[in-house]
Amino acid sequence: MAVKGMTRRGALRAGAGVVAAGALGAPMVHAQGTGGSLRVAFWDHWVPTGNDAMRALVKDWSEKNRVDVTLDFINTTGNQLQLAGAAQAQSKSGHDIISLAPWDVGTYANVLEPVDDVINRLIAKYGPINQVAEYLAKRDGAWRGVPAVSGTQNKPACVRFDLMQEHAGLDVRAMWPASGEAGPGADQWTWDTFLTAAEKCHKAGYSFGLPLGAFSDAVDWVGALFLSYGASMMDEKGKVTVRGNQKLRTVIEYAVRLSKALPNDVWAWDDASNNRALISGRSALVFNPPSAWAVAKRDQPQVAEKCWTIPMPAGPEGRFLAYLPWTSGIWNFGRNKTAAKALLEFLSERSSAEALTSKTSGYDIPPFASMSDFKIWETEGPPTGTVYNYPLKPHHKAKPSIAFAPAPGEFAAQMYVQALNTKVIARVAQGGDTVDQALGWLERELNTIVRGG
Repeated sequence: MAVKGMTRRGALRAGAGVVAAGALGAPMVHAQGTGGSLRVAFWDHWVPTGNDAMRALVKDWSEKNRVDVTLDFINTTGNQLQLAGAAQAQSKSGHDIISLAPWDVGTYANVLEPVDDVINRLIAKYGPINQVAEYLAKRDGAWRGVPAVSGTQNKPACVRFDLMQEHAGLDVRAMWPASGEAGPGADQWTWDTFLTAAEKCHKAGYSFGLPLGAFSDAVDWVGALFLSYGASMMDEKGKVTVRGNQKLRTVIEYAVRLSKALPNDVWAWDDASNNRALISGRSALVFNPPSAWAVAKRDQPQVAEKCWTIPMPAGPEGRFLAYLPWTSGIWNFGRNKTAAKALLEFLSERSSAEALTSKTSGYDIPPFASMSDFKIWETEGPPTGTVYNYPLKPHHKAKPSIAFAPAPGEFAAQMYVQALNTKVIARVAQGGDTVDQALGWLERELNTIVRGG
């Protein structure tokens, strides 16, 4: 097995080193009693108080349940957390619980403990679970992980409301107020309206900051765009659906036109580029969780106080919201699976989820729609209510999305890593292909994935 260009042995060596080098503040949390012990590796939150909130919750649980917990936070710089997971899955040793990136649950499904009992109790208490979380965490009819709160994000539009009103004539705060209902003009928030606004803001020197490269921010927003046009490349059975697909052709033509109203270098942007565009004051809109706004609040408060989060636009097939979840997995070779399940169930409770989300300026998204009403999203600012519409709410009339669904997970993961949705746009907008030529290329790439090439 190769991991990001590394051999299996190299991944094992790197994974072992990652735990030592990447763990932040990992004291043994002692509890009196004989409930055994757990070793836990969670994603190292970009908000320092996010780790603090997790430590406090785990400490509380460990003391009440008499379980000794060693808690490590491993960051994703250089794929450290992902390499640690690969190493542990191969060696069948390491932590009992580990944070898994969206597609990793499917990769390691055969060494992950089923958690249907935990999920069923949570659903009975809190209602339906996010369908994208289910798509990613359920394999062969069994849940192989518990959708996490910490680190899970939506990517709606963060808008400079002053620039959008001045240059595009749209009052986004009136359209999407910090209340449980849509305002005047919300029904006109479509991709057609979006394109017109993008062109006007681009002409005024405040281009939308939309990446079109191979990083996740680009793949995610383009994935939601494609779904809103009903443009799927592969169906749930793994059948390639490119040939004669008018919806796919239409959305590519739309994206090519939109790209002309964006900065020239968006094809090379990484996941920090859109943040920088907003924080610099030179962009009127980005698709992002509140991280860009939070950094602006710290470094450029005059920018942050003019930001307002609103849903993504709607297309002919509806409104979709880019969603990128983390999942907590329990290795089936772990030593204390009963305690591991109990801890993850505790961290999924409403009170725990709200404690985590409240400490991260509302960044973390629970997997249950019934938890979209936490107070932090009403009160966070400036301006107060700026992230009210960050979680998906009923009046948005939207669905969560991840690029390349509903294709089988093992194929969709490869399509995602290869960024086939942005690349097919680039072949037309940058490479000089006709749409027919680009679609032909896309069909060949997809058939290669299906054949295992």
